[in-house]
Amino acid sequence: ALRQSRISMFKRILIANRGEIACRVTRTAQRLGVQCVAVYSEADRYAQHVRLADMAVCVGGTASSDSYLRTDRVLEAALSTGAQAIHPGYDFLSENADFADAVRSAGLTFIGPPAQSMRDMGAKDASKRLMEAAGVPLLPGYHGIEQDYETLERESLACGLATGHPVLLKAVMGGGGKGMRVVGSLDELRAAVDGAKREAISSFGDDRLLVERYLPSARHIEVQVFCDRHGEGVYLYERDCSIQRRHQKVLEEA
Repeated sequence: ALRQSRISMFKRILIANRGEIACRVTRTAQRLGVQCVAVYSEADRYAQHVRLADMAVCVGGTASSDSYLRTDRVLEAALSTGAQAIHPGYDFLSENADFADAVRSAGLTFIGPPAQSMRDMGAKDASKRLMEAAGVPLLPGYHGIEQDYETLERESLACGLATGHPVLLKAVMGGGGKGMRVVGSLDELRAAVDGAKREAISSFGDDRLLVERYLPSARHIEVQVFCDRHGEGVYLYERDCSIQRRHQKVLEEA
């Protein structure tokens, strides 16, 4: 209570999302005495997140591209209702650095990380270079700028392929297991590079790849950390995400 009293709370926020995440944010904010503005598409006019909110604004048609992803309409809704901040929830605009910049340019607070942090961490090669500079241990691999086949071949061999260790090709902007290929020998490399690049450009609009030493029996453990601008930090323990299919998480055990 003492900590909360020292921090000026928002009086009204807009939640740029729908469904369960919007409901959770609304309930928490209202419990803290903060009014909530919902946005909705025509299809979600009677959805639960709309009913729970103190105010609601329609931002477009049924398709997400014509409603929840319309940054101009979301910003207009926030400004017209007197919201002081925008909470993006997850997906939709939550990892859109340009949207975060636009929110701040409009004089509002973006409840989330700084736009530059999104840009630094959104691309795997940039985040690896950042971690490398900070002295964080990394798997052997390549996360440089040059993307010609000769460079990827040379770096794959240096990464362990030359001594019989498999390597993993990863799309720099990848996610959900897309744009990834395990390579066990040099004979497989050309086809794997071509296939990973095709999938990456199709899924993410960017065909850049990085190379890592492949660990076939590793466990995938994640720790989520949140910090605020008031000097506070909290971590949400660990999650074991090792149960995967085609490099996609099937189950996360917390």
